[in-house]
Amino acid sequence: MSEKLPVRLAADLAVVAEEHRWLVRDLWAAQAVGIVGGEPKCCKSFLALDMAVAVAAGKPCLRRFPVVEPGPVLLYAAEDALHVVRRRLEGICAAAGVSLAGLPVHVITARSLRLDQQDDRLRLRATVEALKPKLLILDPFVRLHRIDENVSGDVAPLLAHLRDLQRRFHVAVCVVHHARKGAGRVRAGQALRGSSEFHAWGDSNLYMRRSADHQLVLSVEQRAAASVPAISLELRVEGESLALQVLDRAPVTEQSPAEPGPADRVEEILAAATAPVPLTELRAACRIRTASLCQTLNDLVRDGRVRKTSDGYALTSPPL
Repeated sequence: MSEKLPVRLAADLAVVAEEHRWLVRDLWAAQAVGIVGGEPKCCKSFLALDMAVAVAAGKPCLRRFPVVEPGPVLLYAAEDALHVVRRRLEGICAAAGVSLAGLPVHVITARSLRLDQQDDRLRLRATVEALKPKLLILDPFVRLHRIDENVSGDVAPLLAHLRDLQRRFHVAVCVVHHARKGAGRVRAGQALRGSSEFHAWGDSNLYMRRSADHQLVLSVEQRAAASVPAISLELRVEGESLALQVLDRAPVTEQSPAEPGPADRVEEILAAATAPVPLTELRAACRIRTASLCQTLNDLVRDGRVRKTSDGYALTSPPL
């Protein structure tokens, strides 16, 4: 006979005090996995690095959000040279009033780290086990693999591995991930590039966008807590510091999303699909005339955003 699964009465489940529910109050839950997402040039990496300095130093993130559980941070910045990473961290440290020297921010210096390779997964696990960080930051996801980000069956095992690290070593995991260009008219989580697995995976998700007047706006999404209103930010230079700062003004109201156009609707449907979608299914889902749909698909294929296969249409894999 098979061994039974462990169970417990709901009333006997552990109660976590409010002060222990956060790593960074109102921004990142304790031991949460999640995404820092946004289009290019929206300061996603600056936000992730600000979290790194805040957690390592025990200082408020963005000089506004207190760190509840400070501790070591493990960082992999795949797209920036190491001297650039250091310069950015020094600028944020200057804004936070701390010294980079002795700060427990550990930077992975390997030339590559691929979560679709068993050897690299084991190396990352051994590093997390040895350093016992409070926060693991991986920036960006697209440099961590050679899979098709649009295929749920490819993405899910990689995210599951990061979830396993979180549970096994009680570490918060922050993954920086790109949003689709021109997806500003859809909900932030739905704008993330690739499979819908990314949005579903996160416990704490932070989204950077630019408003109609080009102002940086941070939106916060929590799985198990109320989310704070949108936050207006700017990248500010003050002496030696270069860091994101919260603007002291009335809370930002994000522009109401416009009715998505045909291209947005097609990309949203394809992003949620796990296989190419036939024209007939797209027509039924989009609810637009066949001629308009065909023209939209032709434009998307021409622009390299969608590819046509023998089985239907699919989003183009992100460039490596």
